[in-house]
Amino acid sequence: MMDHQYHINVFWSKEDKVWIADVPDLKPCSAHGDTPSEAIAEVQIAIALWLDFARKNGHPIPQARYRPAIYAA
Repeated sequence: MMDHQYHINVFWSKEDKVWIADVPDLKPCSAHGDTPSEAIAEVQIAIALWLDFARKNGHPIPQARYRPAIYAA
């Protein structure tokens, strides 16, 4: 279950021949998988680790702000 509101971009990497899931608000935070679902599952783990590391080390946690152009008003 997601406990965040961060946008996840999922795209095919022709070069790597895998699906990439990227979180624009959390740099660098991405993961890959053989399917879009696998990439998303992996990036959920990466997000949790990213946030845990930031909290433990006193780093700021950015607000979820990214919205793809299709949502622009």
